[in-house]
Amino acid sequence: MRTNFDFTPLFRSSIGFDRMLNALETASRIETVDNWPPYDIAKTAEDAYRITMAVAGFAQDELDLTQEQNMLMVSGQKAGEDKSEYLHRGIAGRAFQRRFELADHVKVVDASLVNGLLTIDLKREIPEEMKPRRIEIAADKAMPKGATKKIEADKQAA
Repeated sequence: MRTNFDFTPLFRSSIGFDRMLNALETASRIETVDNWPPYDIAKTAEDAYRITMAVAGFAQDELDLTQEQNMLMVSGQKAGEDKSEYLHRGIAGRAFQRRFELADHVKVVDASLVNGLLTIDLKREIPEEMKPRRIEIAADKAMPKGATKKIEADKQAA
């Protein structure tokens, strides 16, 4: 049993949260869970992450890695059809496409394929203008003691 949430009232009363609400809405629409190829996500440092996917049987030129805005897509397609007659086939060679939703300012910094494992290194790089900065408070020029402000008005005779 699935429960669908209507986020429309939140769109009307919030400003700047539309991307987060869209992500929640997209996550609630996922119907089938495809668990192939298996993958791990690890946090390797404060702002660094690593995705490791088991893509046994795929060559480097049969894999495609694409980042569009906040979406990372990993896909694999076998180049040719295998004409062999198998008695048992346990190594999957079917095409796949796996999507990862990335947070703002997360970029792919490296990708490598070693021993059937595709490793993708990610890093969050916050722009300088978005980092917290200290703002100096200027000291107000104090008036000397005993000095008072005078307000002068023109005197007019009646």
